[in-house]
Formats: sequence, structure tokens, C-alpha cells
Amino acid sequence: MCGRYVNISKLQAVEKRFQVQTDNPEMYRIHVNVGPGSLAPVITQKDPAALQFFTFGLTPSWSKKRMYLFNARAEGDHNKENDPLYRGARGIIQKPAFRSSIRTKRCLVIADAFLEGPEKEKLSKPYLVYLKEGNRPFAFAGIYEEWVDKESGEVVPSFAIITTVPNAVTQKIGHHRSPVILKPEQERLWLDERTPLAEITAMLDPFPGEEMNAYPISNAIKNPRAEGLELLQPIGQRIFPEYEYVLYEELKLEGMGSTTARNRKKEENP
Repeated sequence: MCGRYVNISKLQAVEKRFQVQTDNPEMYRIHVNVGPGSLAPVITQKDPAALQFFTFGLTPSWSKKRMYLFNARAEGDHNKENDPLYRGARGIIQKPAFRSSIRTKRCLVIADAFLEGPEKEKLSKPYLVYLKEGNRPFAFAGIYEEWVDKESGEVVPSFAIITTVPNAVTQKIGHHRSPVILKPEQERLWLDERTPLAEITAMLDPFPGEEMNAYPISNAIKNPRAEGLELLQPIGQRIFPEYEYVLYEELKLEGMGSTTARNRKKEENP
């Protein structure tokens, strides 16, 4: 599953990368520990030119009370064994909580990395999982809903991240699932209402493991209220050897607000 992720890029970088703007820039913040209940940035099928802020944890429109369904299985009720080679039916299109959203309320969930742990230890033994070559921010495949609180009349927009079978990285960590990460060329198709459902479900494969990596971090991040860039510091080696790319230092500079002079000094004194 993917219940925690990292949103560290500056707003300007997100707007440029996804060609969007936000009417509420004051709502955007650096967040190293996004979890269910958090407000987080998304781009919706309804308004693909806007960056909006929805609650992580979907509540179906028909629900009588708030729910926090933070993941939606691409296979639905199929593949209960979580076979990593499964490429069969996408049961999400039949699940009552998701069958409407997957057709008409898809979204991009903005992230820089995500957190995962072994199936048994979970975030007691967490890893930071990221895309190689500095490919961030990226987008999870998401779905959203707008639930109305019948007592207050409040409209609560919320979203879930779609998950699929594991790839080489999440398998190495010891987890049986992985979030669906879209390639840049898939993002606009995901948001386009004209994209056939068969093409949408064809995107729900695991992201190529050779384009990802992960390293262990402190289990202090298990606390959903924990924040701070120090939580992302490596405490061990990457699961696959890598020699030229240091994610934590880059995230640290980004979160602290690196200056041109600082970057120049880093280039002159690597």
C-alpha cells in the first residue's frame, strides 16, 4: 500500500512541471510526511489547469459518514495473492467505492517520493522510495470524490492513490504492493475525459523498478505528526547500488531554500 508520501518541491516547480496554477498558494507547504487526513495538492480531470488541495483519504459520495480510503486496488477483488506477475482484469472498474471515480473523477497526486516498509514491519522499518535521475516531482494515478456532510452542508473533496502489484524495488523492500506512478506522457491522457476506459486501465501497471531506488530512514517517521527534513536522512545503503545521485542532500537544499550562491559554491566544491 502507499499510505505516506513526500511533497517537498516548491510551488513554482510544481506549477511549471505540470503547467498549472493555484488560486490558493497559501495552502501549499513543504510536507515530508503526507498521510491520511492531510490536505495535499492534486490536479483533477474536471479542472486540469488548476492545482487544488484535497484530503488524502477518499470518502465515496454515497457514504453516510466520513471515510479515509487512501488506496484503491487496481485489481479490485482479483489477485488476492498479490502475484507480482498478475496482468489480468482491473476490478477497480467494478468496485462500488471506485467505479464512478475511475471513469469521471481521475486526478494526479503530486509527490517527490513515497514511504514504504516490509509487509510485516511496515513503517517500523521504513524506506524512502524515489525515482532516479532527479525525476521529481512526479504524479501518482489518483481518483477523487466530493462528499457532502448532510449535517453541515460542507463539501469535502478527497482522493485515493491507486495501487498495483509490486515492482523490483518494493519487492526488495518486502512489500506486496506499489503505487501506480504515471509516466509524463500518460498524465494528460489520465486526465482527459475522452480517453477510453481500456486505455485508462492499461496504465495501471507497476512503474519500472530499474527507474527507482530506495534507502532506509528512521522509524520516527512512523508518527503521522512527525515533520522535518531530517526524517528523510539515510540510515543505511540504498537497496540497489548507486554512486552519483544523493537524494537527501538535494531534498534538504530544496526544503531549506537553496540560493544561487549556495548552488554555485556546491558546483565549485563538489
